[in-house]
Amino acid sequence: MKAGLLQRAAAAPHIVWSALFILAPMVFVVYYTFTDGSGSPSLENITRLNAGNYLMILVNSLCMALIATVICFLIAYPAAFIFSRMKKKAQRLAILLIMLPLWMNFLITTYSWMTILEDTGVINTLLSALRLGPVHMINTPGAVICGMVFCFLPYMILPIYSVMAGIDPKLIEAAADLGCSPAQTFAKVIWPLSLGGVISGITMVFVPSVSTFYISQKLGGGTFQLIGDTIESYFTGTAVNYHFGAALSLILMVLILISMAVMNRFGEGEGGEIR
Repeated sequence: MKAGLLQRAAAAPHIVWSALFILAPMVFVVYYTFTDGSGSPSLENITRLNAGNYLMILVNSLCMALIATVICFLIAYPAAFIFSRMKKKAQRLAILLIMLPLWMNFLITTYSWMTILEDTGVINTLLSALRLGPVHMINTPGAVICGMVFCFLPYMILPIYSVMAGIDPKLIEAAADLGCSPAQTFAKVIWPLSLGGVISGITMVFVPSVSTFYISQKLGGGTFQLIGDTIESYFTGTAVNYHFGAALSLILMVLILISMAVMNRFGEGEGGEIR
């Protein structure tokens, strides 16, 4: 009985925190979505989504987030595998270097990339010195994707590394002893056992990428809008409209939940058995 009371008491702060900062905001989002300015029930905010180019903005946001996630995965997976096979001291140093960007202020990181990618920035200065001519990079989708990859890459590497570091090297040796080629070893041993980290990494990169707005504002220069920019404009811009902003937020939230459910479905049973 005492243990049960202690467990409930220990869980109480988490429950209160979740109610205040997770459930309550979601309730307000739903309330504003399905009401008008006078507080009366209305579907106007949902039907308004069919007007304008909001669907195209959402599709562009999903595409750019997907591209950034794929690039992060292509970089992170081999990097995580290499780190997991290093000596313990080298592993700690590698992970420290990966985590360094996370300790920097997000604003400073984004402004640093602006300095690097500007027409008179670091890269174009070097290109001009090599007589290769300047290349316009800032205020383009490529610049935004580059910023996403740099900011969110650690969130892909760390979960994959944590899973790979736990893979017993004897399993890889056993697969080789049984006649598996390196490709077969990867397909039958390494990939199934690392799938949990891959799912976590993809989720941790895709979700902030699809909803980001600061990176696109600074590196995109306002030349195009992502769904995060649009939502932010309805809450803090000159044309404040909490109700329609909440409707956009709700749609984005539903899409994110669907994508997470799909990823979790693919990740069911990861690391369970090796065939």
